[in-house]
Amino acid sequence: MIRTRVGFIGLGNMGARMTRRLVDAGIAVQGYDTDPARAMAAGAQTAATIAEAIDGVDVVLLSLPDSKVIEAVIEGAGGILEHCRPGQVVVDLSTAAASSTVRLNARFAQRGVQYVDAGISGGAAAAEQGKLTLMLGGDRATIDAIAWVFAPISAKVVTMGGSGAGHTTKLLNNFLNAVSLAATAEVMVAGKKAGLDLHRLLEVINSSSGVNFASLNRFPFIIDGNYLEGGLTSKLMTKDVVLYVDMVRELGVASLNAAGPAACFGLATALGYGDQISNRVVDAIGDVSGGVRLKSASTEE
Repeated sequence: MIRTRVGFIGLGNMGARMTRRLVDAGIAVQGYDTDPARAMAAGAQTAATIAEAIDGVDVVLLSLPDSKVIEAVIEGAGGILEHCRPGQVVVDLSTAAASSTVRLNARFAQRGVQYVDAGISGGAAAAEQGKLTLMLGGDRATIDAIAWVFAPISAKVVTMGGSGAGHTTKLLNNFLNAVSLAATAEVMVAGKKAGLDLHRLLEVINSSSGVNFASLNRFPFIIDGNYLEGGLTSKLMTKDVVLYVDMVRELGVASLNAAGPAACFGLATALGYGDQISNRVVDAIGDVSGGVRLKSASTEE
């Protein structure tokens, strides 16, 4: 299998960072995006069409917003199914509905193409550093054969099972991320209004039973005014929560905890924070709690 060139479709916030990691590792990337400038900025060779992006490569990577866009890129006119060839591997690094992934896998199989769903976690910072966690679904032998593609972008790779298992795992993880971020944001606003020292509050939480990813890795920065810009937006977080709810409904699992994060990130979007990093949900909660900001205006630089 060729190990020097891949196709990459979708060079947005995460795709561009992963492309840069691949390029820096000596892998040539044929990049396609609706904004051609993104390919050049990420160090890729600019492909004018999807067909051009996948021409002559054995591995094609996707990083797209949702299943609707993924399906259009794969099944639409001029899409991947129209131009792929037997033996190619398509790796979907997007967040997607597992049911859609399984259906697309069957369509690719008819063309002799392997489809690997690869959920990613770690955010923009991990993508930039090549330290993403990958959760994979698909044929194990295929996954093993393309380990060289995953190496420059990841610190941990876990094969979860057959088609759809990677995207299922991603939605489960993202839902917990949404819950912990929304709940911790609410707690920090309450702590601020109660007059607590937020650094000390986090010190207690992070050595107690309330500890979580947001309290450990987000709020030590947020309380000092650094929102860690560049990560998942509130609109995308809302989308992930909805995908999770749809999935557990299909599985017949009661979803008793989705209302909180759905309301919080929906509120953030309604108040104008939708296209900003989801950490801004704390400001949305602060807005409807009397105009609270975790960092006092008097300490702003």
